[in-house]
Amino acid sequence: MVPIDFSGKVAAVFGVANHRSLAWGIAQSLARAGARLALSYQGERLRDNVERLAAEAPGSVVFPCDVTDDAQIDAAIAGIERDCTRLDLVVHSVAFARKEDLEGRFLDTSREGWRTALEISSYSLVRLCGAAAPLMEKGGGGAVVTLTYMASQRVVPNYNVMGSAKAALEHAVRQLAYELGPHGIRINAISAGPVSTLSARGISGISDMLAHHREKAPLKRSTTLEDVGGAALFLLSDLAAGVTGDTLYVDSGYSIMGV
Repeated sequence: MVPIDFSGKVAAVFGVANHRSLAWGIAQSLARAGARLALSYQGERLRDNVERLAAEAPGSVVFPCDVTDDAQIDAAIAGIERDCTRLDLVVHSVAFARKEDLEGRFLDTSREGWRTALEISSYSLVRLCGAAAPLMEKGGGGAVVTLTYMASQRVVPNYNVMGSAKAALEHAVRQLAYELGPHGIRINAISAGPVSTLSARGISGISDMLAHHREKAPLKRSTTLEDVGGAALFLLSDLAAGVTGDTLYVDSGYSIMGV
């Protein structure tokens, strides 16, 4: 097996909230492979959590970043350049929709609810890539991974507007792959199966969804943080040097099933 070695590389991970988040699962895989981590937190409420996690990966830096604020995005990239001198890898694990838009009818989605979900969950990837690309290109290029879900392609009850946001996100991956490729930057998405993260618990019926996934998936098990972390490690590494603009399903095979 060819080892993945990110020694000397800097990885910015946007969206770490707690030890159960997919972003943290990916960050741990990157740290084990030798990458230096730069971890964002959204608001002072999450700062202590992220700083405690960062302490588990010596040399990590922590910075604030509200992706709805262009000034904070620009300041985050400038801070990474100042503190780490380079940026090679970016992980986008940012998504949000209002609770009232994750229950009831999709028909009742408000204009503000739609705007909020797509701005935070989809547009943020475009804006982050735009800010990060010059620094990544300066170091010879790099790779980006974002997280999606199969509700971008199929109906998942109660996922509602987040399905629309993930569909927009997957289109953004393809468009960004086209535009970033000449600069030596690859970008891909991981479509993970349902994981019992803190954010997932905001979706009505998540327990039933997890049980259904375990029953129907060919591997007869849930998706784990380690599954997602390993897939991200591959996509961000030179082992995936010829892969860009793609969506990799990491869901124990659930997405291939018809019934």
